Amino acid sequence: MTTPTTSSPGGPIDRRIERVYADLPPKSQRVADVVLDHLGDIGTYSVGELAHLSSTSQATVSRLFSSLGFEDFAAVKAHVRALRTAGVPISSTVGAGALSEHVTRDTGNLQRLLEIIDDGVLERAAEALAHAESVLTIGYRNSYPVALHLRTALLQCRPHVSVHPQPGQSIGEELAQLTASDAVMVVGFRRRLSTFGELMRVVAASPATVVLLADSSARRYATLADLWLECPLESAGAFDSYATAMSLVSALADAVLEASASAGNRRVSAISAVYEDLGELDA
Repeated sequence: MTTPTTSSPGGPIDRRIERVYADLPPKSQRVADVVLDHLGDIGTYSVGELAHLSSTSQATVSRLFSSLGFEDFAAVKAHVRALRTAGVPISSTVGAGALSEHVTRDTGNLQRLLEIIDDGVLERAAEALAHAESVLTIGYRNSYPVALHLRTALLQCRPHVSVHPQPGQSIGEELAQLTASDAVMVVGFRRRLSTFGELMRVVAASPATVVLLADSSARRYATLADLWLECPLESAGAFDSYATAMSLVSALADAVLEASASAGNRRVSAISAVYEDLGELDA
């Protein structure tokens, strides 16, 4: 069976429908409307149910999928699963937006995190980040807020922590100056830039210690890092959840502070004193 994916010539199913919608017969347009309205939970339907929802026949449903380049309805389901696995936001009509559903899924992600990352890996990453001469955190798109949050937390523990990208800046200057005394923390969650693989190859070739924090779709890059921290993002709704990623960053920063010993605590105290002198924080 041919299973179209996000990289297939036809493209995502909604784009395929968009290109031909105006030329479809009225009944096929009704099927297309139903498919788009239920795309997030298409796997819960049968061809017969789609025909009922669109007031058409099973033959009409099958003809539409065939005209879009799918061998059968199973291929459509596989295609939509591939879209969601790649991080494409796809809405659902089955109430996945309820807060309880999100909390349940995030709780499951946290439990999964305990299963895939042992304390030894987290401790080694913390040691590398605590004792490096400088730390460069890198994150693009949805990964940037996580990288920025990590940088902010690490600055409480130790000096010389930077984040990339910066407005209007390229990264070549940052990477060219890396030494064996430095550490690079790359955050690479799905829907990464097309140049992410090249970025990983460049940092891997540097003398610095490389830590990769990403979801399972980045596993193929794990061999390019010295330490690999896998973090699940699955959510109950259309958008990925970064609750587990932020929790992992917090645990990592705590471990860095602990590994920094008295120097880290002295830095926390010094920063708190400056906050107080400047009156920067709300009491």
